[in-house]
Amino acid sequence: MDTIKKTLVNVLGVVYFHTRTSDGGDLYLTRFAEPYHRHFEIENWYEPGWFNQNKIRLIGTSSVYKVPTKEVGGTSLDLVVKNCRVGEDVPINTHTLQEFCDAEFNSPWEEFALVMEMWENHYGPRQTKIHTQQPMGIYVPPEKMQAWQSGRSRAKINRIRAKHPGIDLDILKQYKLIYGWIRGHNLTEVFEHIDIDDSEMIENLKKMNYKALANLSRKGYLMADMKPEHIILSEEDTARIREEGRSDDAETPGRQVQMVYRLVDEGRYSLIDYELVLRTPEHEEEVKNSRRHSYLDDQRHRFEPTPLPAHLSRMDILGVPYVYGHAESTGGRLWVVGMNAHLFDYFLPERWRKTPSLKLSETKEIFYTITKDNIHLVWETSRVGEMPAGDDEGAGDPKVRQYGINSPFEEFAIAHTLNRLGMPTVYARAIYMTGSPKIEASTDPRKYESHWEILDPEGNPVLQENHNYITIRGYYNGPDEWVAERGDALYTPVDLTKAVYKGIISEEQGRGFLDAIKERLLMQGYDGSSLKANDLLLAIDAKGTIMQDDTGSPQIIICNFELIWKLPLSSVSGRG
Repeated sequence: MDTIKKTLVNVLGVVYFHTRTSDGGDLYLTRFAEPYHRHFEIENWYEPGWFNQNKIRLIGTSSVYKVPTKEVGGTSLDLVVKNCRVGEDVPINTHTLQEFCDAEFNSPWEEFALVMEMWENHYGPRQTKIHTQQPMGIYVPPEKMQAWQSGRSRAKINRIRAKHPGIDLDILKQYKLIYGWIRGHNLTEVFEHIDIDDSEMIENLKKMNYKALANLSRKGYLMADMKPEHIILSEEDTARIREEGRSDDAETPGRQVQMVYRLVDEGRYSLIDYELVLRTPEHEEEVKNSRRHSYLDDQRHRFEPTPLPAHLSRMDILGVPYVYGHAESTGGRLWVVGMNAHLFDYFLPERWRKTPSLKLSETKEIFYTITKDNIHLVWETSRVGEMPAGDDEGAGDPKVRQYGINSPFEEFAIAHTLNRLGMPTVYARAIYMTGSPKIEASTDPRKYESHWEILDPEGNPVLQENHNYITIRGYYNGPDEWVAERGDALYTPVDLTKAVYKGIISEEQGRGFLDAIKERLLMQGYDGSSLKANDLLLAIDAKGTIMQDDTGSPQIIICNFELIWKLPLSSVSGRG
């Protein structure tokens, strides 16, 4: 690995050392593993002959193995290797269905972020500490699984496909989470050496399980599938308990049980298995509020450069500045508008692609969601490369056939320019290119040809015909500066069609607003003749009052840029 390039990658606040493995996969090592990076070369732990011969399957419902590495520099590491079960159904034999009916397995990045959070011990009483395994790394093999191989729910995959076009196949990647081995014994193993009957043992294990859950809750976390097998006592403490059992005294079992209770009360144990760990509602709300506040402040300063981490780059595309980087969880690419690197993590797909969403259009893939960071966003699957098939999609519009549907980068360039010209638009936030290839073939290659020479920092075209693109916009609730000062969404967007239907404005007013916007666009050198009433928004406050512009007229906000085209200069000058 010394001869292989290592790069720093930050995912959800955890810094990894990323390398390509000798088999073509990807390896992400945390700070705990980096000093032992040679131990994690594939041939030193995952080479088939070695792994299959030395692995020991651990008790549990998932595929979890203990395996030693080969000796490197005279030392060997004991590892725990488990397959991430994100996207699979939670087993029915846990109490999850009763107490955590909506529980889902964490993604590898979410799991490691939560475990690292526990290590840092910032939340809850400082004197209480949750001891965990050391999160060492995430290994992503080069091949993708078929759906039937993954064990993941076909219904769940279909739901993701329906909600998130173009990114569902990302979950067919296999992720292997690597943890350090904790030397010790779980509570069930400890009680096997205490001379009490089964009913008494079960009762004591239940009580200790609840004590550990209470400790976890005080620190701001829940474990949806908490079991005594997840609670590990050290080898030294286990040896003392067993040594106590050598006495023939009739009170010995009672003393042994009390020793275990005391260890659990004092937090002298470690927890393992974090795939169903989540924050308590109070902790989650505090984290969300903190991140939302930071997000709003960073958006207000999005065009002010910040120090750039090694895994991110800056680039300018069609006059718009972006912070560019990889979405490691999906193999995708992400461009975040602005020069503020702090904003990048908020738009990683794991922050918004699984949150509940509301479809905003009957004809296009446009969804409103509140992200895991409590941020209101609208995301839309780009139609670049498509030629509309139905009248509702614009098939009968000659301008669509003449110009083609704009690329995401053209859309954002138009929004960026119009805002600078004093024509308010919804805020363009980020562009996500899916990691998995798209299935359908493009029917209009013009945009791919015109963008061919616009390259990302790795030398690849930013617009690639074999991938889907998703544009991410702000859910308009007022100007960024205004919202950041209040920290709350005081305006609600309503398109002109709905505004007429709800009686907020008249049909005549709606037509007038649409015509006025088209005229203003033409004066600025843009053809907006294909815009419709539902492509323009009003902002309404809680009292039903329409947000006004500087002249006292209703503020009209443009929310669709795929059918606005920059006119040649000759067309604009000829009009004058």
